[in-house]
Amino acid sequence: MIVDAHQHFWKIDRGDYFWMDDSVSQIRRDILPPDLNPLAERCGVSASIAVQAAPTIAETEYLLGLAEVTSLVKGVVGWVDLECRQTAAVLTKLAGNPFFKGVRPMLQDIEETEWILTPDVVANLEIVSELGLTIDALVQPRHLGVLEKLAVALPDLKIVIDHCAKPDIGGGADPGEDWRRGMSFLAEHQQVFCKLSGLANEYGSGWSQQSLQPVVDHVLQAFGPERLMWGSDWPVLELAGTYEDWFACAQAMTSELAEKDRGKIFGETAADFYRL
Repeated sequence: MIVDAHQHFWKIDRGDYFWMDDSVSQIRRDILPPDLNPLAERCGVSASIAVQAAPTIAETEYLLGLAEVTSLVKGVVGWVDLECRQTAAVLTKLAGNPFFKGVRPMLQDIEETEWILTPDVVANLEIVSELGLTIDALVQPRHLGVLEKLAVALPDLKIVIDHCAKPDIGGGADPGEDWRRGMSFLAEHQQVFCKLSGLANEYGSGWSQQSLQPVVDHVLQAFGPERLMWGSDWPVLELAGTYEDWFACAQAMTSELAEKDRGKIFGETAADFYRL
């Protein structure tokens, strides 16, 4: 089973996609399961994780509704207000839905880098852990040290780093020693995983297997296939390339691995992490 561990849906007139300005006009349209199904079929993808794209409970419930009627979607990573002291009840209710797999605060959009370490947030994340749920970390390199502190504080909380922490590789720039060191330190915590996703968008126009290979090699060495999972980040991916091209590139970048290890990256790791 090939799993796309990271994709999105949205319906614009729902009205809570606050980040959709003119810079993303190319993808500012309704994008729903019938749009993804043929792309997934062409790549042999038979399961996906739908990830939140708006900081509202309403969108989380919308995605859960789509999962109920979409055979491809096997899980949803939603949003909850991690600062609210009443969130425990919300999490408990959501956890009763078998499609609800975890939460994703939009950390990249929060100015305070250490926001996730504030007491109310940590208390709610402890409840996330106790309920057997996970957290997707939508972060930038500035958050890597903070995530390590979180991993130490909550050793039972399963964390996956979205998009390899968005290394600064635009136009072929080197991601830097701080990124490499931060990812390696995080990988020492066995509850921390990484998504092989989003790299085409971070590089920008002209991305290729050769240009992205150093980043992939580093996260593969740090996390190993058992804690690395492929995701498309579609349809955000459309700002930089196509679903098929990114899938083929990821396959090529891992082509020297044993088949069992590639099986982990393209399915088994995500299935285990998200309890599919």
